[in-house]
Amino acid sequence: MAALARWCVQHRLVAVLLWLLALGGVSAAAVAAGTAYSNNYDVPGTESGRAAELLDAGFPELGGDSNTIVWHTADGTVDAAAVQQTMTRTLDEVDRLPGIASVVSPYHADGAGQISADGHTAYATVTFDKAAHDIDPAQATALVDTARAAGAGDLQVALGGSAVALTEAPGGHVAEAVGVAVAAVVLFLAFGSFAASLLPIATALVSVGTAYAGTVLLGHLMTVADFAPMLGLLIGLGVGIDYALFIVTRHRRGLKRGLSVADAAQQAVATTGRAVVFAGATVCIALLGMLILRLNFLNGVAIAASLTVILTVAASVTLLPALLSFIGTRALSRRERRALAEHGPQPEPPAGLAARWSAFVEKHPKLLGAAALLVIAVLALPTLSLRLGTSDQGNNPTSATTRQAYDLLASGFGPGVNGPLTLVGEVHGAEDRVALDQLPQILRGTEGVAQVGPVTYDRGGETGFLTVVPESAPQSQATSDLVDRLRDDVLPAARADSGSALDLHIGGITAGYDDFAEIIVGKLPIFVGIVIGLGCLLLLLAFRSVGIPLKAAAMNVAAVGAAFGVVVAIFQWGWGSELLGLGRAGPIEPFLPVIMVSVLFGLSMDYQVFLVSRMYEEWLETGDNRRAVRVGLAETGRVINSAAVIMISVFLAFVLSGDRVIAMFGIALAAAVALDAFVLRTLLVPALMHMLGGANWWLPRRLDRWLPRISIEPPEQRPGTTRVPGTTRVPAQRPDSDEADGERNGERNGERNGDGERDEDVLSGERH
Repeated sequence: MAALARWCVQHRLVAVLLWLLALGGVSAAAVAAGTAYSNNYDVPGTESGRAAELLDAGFPELGGDSNTIVWHTADGTVDAAAVQQTMTRTLDEVDRLPGIASVVSPYHADGAGQISADGHTAYATVTFDKAAHDIDPAQATALVDTARAAGAGDLQVALGGSAVALTEAPGGHVAEAVGVAVAAVVLFLAFGSFAASLLPIATALVSVGTAYAGTVLLGHLMTVADFAPMLGLLIGLGVGIDYALFIVTRHRRGLKRGLSVADAAQQAVATTGRAVVFAGATVCIALLGMLILRLNFLNGVAIAASLTVILTVAASVTLLPALLSFIGTRALSRRERRALAEHGPQPEPPAGLAARWSAFVEKHPKLLGAAALLVIAVLALPTLSLRLGTSDQGNNPTSATTRQAYDLLASGFGPGVNGPLTLVGEVHGAEDRVALDQLPQILRGTEGVAQVGPVTYDRGGETGFLTVVPESAPQSQATSDLVDRLRDDVLPAARADSGSALDLHIGGITAGYDDFAEIIVGKLPIFVGIVIGLGCLLLLLAFRSVGIPLKAAAMNVAAVGAAFGVVVAIFQWGWGSELLGLGRAGPIEPFLPVIMVSVLFGLSMDYQVFLVSRMYEEWLETGDNRRAVRVGLAETGRVINSAAVIMISVFLAFVLSGDRVIAMFGIALAAAVALDAFVLRTLLVPALMHMLGGANWWLPRRLDRWLPRISIEPPEQRPGTTRVPGTTRVPAQRPDSDEADGERNGERNGERNGDGERDEDVLSGERH
């Protein structure tokens, strides 16, 4: 790391130009290639997946994405001559648009039943020649513009469907701009230097911009969800600014100690930069853990987010030191530069609010620990009612045309028309055909069914399907219950009564999303176990302690539970969702727990490493656990809190994106980081460590001999410490109560090698 930092400082112009060239080249390639995102929830082997396969094989003409044009008039009816003439002309224009396979008008025989009973609402079905994830957004925009042009006066026109939703993708970069602006203010308040506050933002923008363009290109190679670039921006801006903040803080401290600009930058990268690489690696490991789920939909998200983190780490240890060398001593404020010139380097003992808070926690660990647990428990309570599912277009903001179409259809035809179920099966003989023909009559008497369409057969009569319209909305629990009832009770009973072997599969929006959620929930325990297990192993190697990794795992689970409680209250219960412009209440996206666990685990590891490594360093020097916890919290508290405020601001700014999924990520991650930084890491963790005493650092002697020795940061020479080359920093004096622990730690932290020298294994924490 030192050699890398030295090269970047000595060739600073080359380092900056290389990054700008990478940003420009990848961005140009992304613009030329265009986007190719795909929200494909299909999971092979599920019942809904099998239904989709049978439909594609038997009815290829139904393979394109189906959308609706809805029109409504309050005065008169949709059968009025003027309305009928206007909409017929509009539908003819739509039919001639590129990419449109068919248009079914309610004014033709094929569209019977597409006019509401009161005559005020009608809809036409528009089918593209491709699936939603393959449709050119320009074709969807042309459809929306052509249809909406018919709306005038009393005639209201709205559109719904997956292709139409492509036109409502968040535009502009208001969310990112707000997040960056808030981060700039926090950095300026923390540093007091305008130049220093700009560098973390510049570093993050260059790396995240390159990663964003790279994600666009990645979409041409594999399945990448349309929210992946925004998620990458969200994560990249948060961790990128934070990583740069830690390094700039270390660089500034080096300048205050009298180091030259080049030496301070080199030392910052060689010490804190190594911790950044370690923290970034843990984030990537957690994100790539999604690959074990073996779901194409999540594979692209995992790789895209990991690419963003890798580039932010790379920029932090290469681009940032080059920029630091450009601004020189202006990384310090004018007051700090003047004090350095007049008085020379001065020690900076912990002071201020962070020091007072650390002393307060030391005096009242049990009371504060209990208060922190109570806060976490209360916030986590809503998680018990968590319901996974995919929200429908009824959750969109009221200003969206998809939401307007949804409401018009629900009012005129019932909410179930927005998400009909499809029952499809193979017909192997006369008995199967008779059983399928009799099924509509049985289904009409089933609880929760509003309408049942006729049976349709393919040309060879080998595959048949029928449509079932539920009484409830697609995202409703009642619709999910209807799917279960049909699969478990109604269809098996009908097959038994008919004596046939007819095997029907249920597809449709709700069935597909429920199957996807079931797969996620089934694999979630294994996924969480592997991610947390790998994290515990890394911390075990880093801090050579059993207690530290176990506490970290417990803290991560607590933060996830509390964050999900906040998400459930806002998005599932609807507390303030409409006020935030996020639409009405609905279920939680099934992939959110997986991505949340991955991202939050990685982010939590950042704070765990920077906080506990400083405590560990003090423990090795003094053997006094109380002092180690107090000093570690006092010296890292301010920078951790500043980093948390920046990350929270960036995450919350993404609520302005107007996208429900991205807003859900933003609020979930902001809540998790806030709880992690201000409740867990600066309150509950130190309180527990005060109560556990020397047991925090216990490691079985045999396990200690087996574990390899790693170092996140090389130890830093401090005043009052005598260092013998080739030795670790051994505790100078220990309280009697910790004598046994001291002997064990002295042995395990400095095992003699064959030459009589000690192996270097100390992790020197970030001293802020």
